Amino acid sequence: MKWRGNRRSGNVEDRRGSSGKGKLIAGGGIIGVIFVIAQFVLSDGDISVLNQLGGTGEPAETRELTSEEKELGAFSETLLAYTEDTWNEIFSESNRQYREPGLVLFSDAVQTACGSASSASGPFYCPADQKIYMDLRFFQELKSRFGAKGGDFAIAYVMAHEVGHHVQHLLGTAGKVRNLQQQVGKTKANELSVALELQADFYAGVWAHFNKQYLEEGDIEEALSAANAVGDDAIQRRTSGSVNPDSFTHGTSEQRKKWFMKGFRTGDFKQGDTFDRILN
Repeated sequence: MKWRGNRRSGNVEDRRGSSGKGKLIAGGGIIGVIFVIAQFVLSDGDISVLNQLGGTGEPAETRELTSEEKELGAFSETLLAYTEDTWNEIFSESNRQYREPGLVLFSDAVQTACGSASSASGPFYCPADQKIYMDLRFFQELKSRFGAKGGDFAIAYVMAHEVGHHVQHLLGTAGKVRNLQQQVGKTKANELSVALELQADFYAGVWAHFNKQYLEEGDIEEALSAANAVGDDAIQRRTSGSVNPDSFTHGTSEQRKKWFMKGFRTGDFKQGDTFDRILN
């Protein structure tokens, strides 16, 4: 993805040089706790959910970032700026005001307005402080354990997806889903979770549509590879050897790729109703 020399967002906090050690969920790993994160995202910042990931419990350690880490930080700042430009324009066209989210880069563990999290959480959005939290080492595991192609656009896809959750928060979608989940059974609640996640994938595709000038050959394939790797069916098959659709919270690999591509092809913010089948 083309990014060097372009504007960087001023809404980024880089905490990677100072992190607590945090504790991981037994048998978890970054992808292994993706279902806990899904519950957290839908909880509108319920600390009790995120705290399942464990707190730091140890003093912070300080170190110098490597040149590679610094470059990833600069890339992330530019990506966030790209999302800001896109969503400011989309909201403006609908006579809405877009409140730009923050981005916190961390390693090992982090404190948020939604509670404490270890690096096992992977990227997530906290509605309580309207910030996205990313441990960039997530993408190494995505590639090594789950077969994603990697590449810088895998990071772009995930960040755009988390920004999609911020958009849902601003529009009130996440809050409505949370209220509905409290009124239905577990299977229906999971279906609502899937719809919310697929809509965030759609929004990521919409963002990519409006940033085609920065795309390079292979970027969309990198996004689709990442989407394929984090599908519920792919994760369950790799971690347990079986698939249970009733427990899906993010959508299948095919669904995630489908909705990302719909957003990318249409660029139409209004075509992202992933809830229609569930609510009607």
